[in-house]
Amino acid sequence: MAARPDILFLVLDTQRADRLSCYGYDKPTSPNLDAIAAQSTRFTQAVAAAQWTVPSHASMFTGLYPSEHTMVQSYSVLPPDLPTLAERLEASGYYTAGFCNNPLVGVINNGLRRGFTSFLNYSGLLTSRPNQAGSRPGLVSRYRQWFKRQLAGILNRIQDAFARSDALLALSFTPLMVPLWQTALSFKGNTQKSLDDTANLLIHRTGTQADQPIFTFVNLMGTHMPYHPPRRYIQQFAPHVLADRQAQSFLQRFNGDVYGWLAPLTGALDEQQKHTLDGMYDAEVAHQDALLGKFFQSLTESGQIDNTLVIICADHGEHLGEKQYMGHSLSIYNELVRVPLIIRDPDHRLEPGTTVEAVVSTRRLFHTVLAAAGIANDKELALDLIHSQAHSQGVPSERDYVFSEAIPPQNVVNLMQKRQPELVKTMGCDRIRRAVWMGQHKLIETEGAEAELYDVLEDPTEALDLSAILPENVEVLQTCLQAFADRSGQHLTAATTRATDYDDPEVRRRLEELGYLED
Repeated sequence: MAARPDILFLVLDTQRADRLSCYGYDKPTSPNLDAIAAQSTRFTQAVAAAQWTVPSHASMFTGLYPSEHTMVQSYSVLPPDLPTLAERLEASGYYTAGFCNNPLVGVINNGLRRGFTSFLNYSGLLTSRPNQAGSRPGLVSRYRQWFKRQLAGILNRIQDAFARSDALLALSFTPLMVPLWQTALSFKGNTQKSLDDTANLLIHRTGTQADQPIFTFVNLMGTHMPYHPPRRYIQQFAPHVLADRQAQSFLQRFNGDVYGWLAPLTGALDEQQKHTLDGMYDAEVAHQDALLGKFFQSLTESGQIDNTLVIICADHGEHLGEKQYMGHSLSIYNELVRVPLIIRDPDHRLEPGTTVEAVVSTRRLFHTVLAAAGIANDKELALDLIHSQAHSQGVPSERDYVFSEAIPPQNVVNLMQKRQPELVKTMGCDRIRRAVWMGQHKLIETEGAEAELYDVLEDPTEALDLSAILPENVEVLQTCLQAFADRSGQHLTAATTRATDYDDPEVRRRLEELGYLED
């Protein structure tokens, strides 16, 4: 049996696909990712299973949609009977290591760290190595190590309480608290250190057994709000901010208004405000890309990249004022759920430099990693992105349907109810949104509202609602979406890979007539 590859699972938190040069953006934000994409397979229509961190990561770690794994709130805990990707890999002999900059994954005690031999956390009140397991003692004394473990446990419980309490969450958004926790929590972590630590493990393999394969999960927060990129990237992508006091004042208010990162806008941003946010976001993308360039250069020069399955994706995107939304709490539009996905396969089962145009869900990264590790069962192999693309004579199980769910974070809704109850009502902030992709169409259904239909290929910004023009398409896709919602809302077992209710022969016949399915 051939040696199993190392696996690098790199999540670019809050990275929009349409802000990367390799995805057609007209600004040079990502030359280093572009170079990796040229050696890889780029999925042009990858869809996140959810619109924010916790449910999206849980889907990638379990292969299930949010209403199946039930990790849909900041206080959710992953059910103990659902094996995670790291648990499956560790049980099969992989050394599993996490390098995480997002406190919702690396700090909150929600089960997403299960199965990691080592987990390094770069955000939170203790950022050096607060959640590491299986590490060797350093130079500090046993007493200091014990003290740091006790302190880390206390601080983690405090941080966990803030994530689960509406009152504490509201307190953390007050003007006095925001700068304190943004600084003290190292909110965006330390991208460079986390990448350096990842490279060191993959290259030097300290702490691993001879010939033991390594799985590394990395979460980077460089493109998440607030925006503080180095000056040289501001000069390149938002030079007006350096000279315009009005733009500087707006940016300062924006960076300190955490509530504003979550709530919809009461009106559209003006042209200058939109220009400022777009430029600063692009500057953060470019800065992170430069750090990624150094990271991949290290892997390339060491030869390690030739034995590593590289998966680069995002957990979700970001609204920057489009459709009156900010951040990533509520909507299910493409700004949030269309994400980059780049896979570099060392065995060249995917042809380098190619693109895949089919719509695929990032939940299938679970199945893809298991298949690469040689431990996927037959049902999981059917959802392996590499297998289903490399063997086109087979029929991928998810060829026909891809879903996404935007279940509002309840603590955010509660906060908005207190501050702007009318906005909650007019924008439907408390409503569940679901979407189904089939062929070139995407149907969005929001509780208590009319369905929306878009052509995702011809209209990626979802500017033209086709629901009134193509009512039959809306009807049949609503049937599929309702069957999915009914089925996935039940407590499914971990072995369930997809719902089957929407395989009704009559529904499929109508889908074939509309051109969505092959005869």
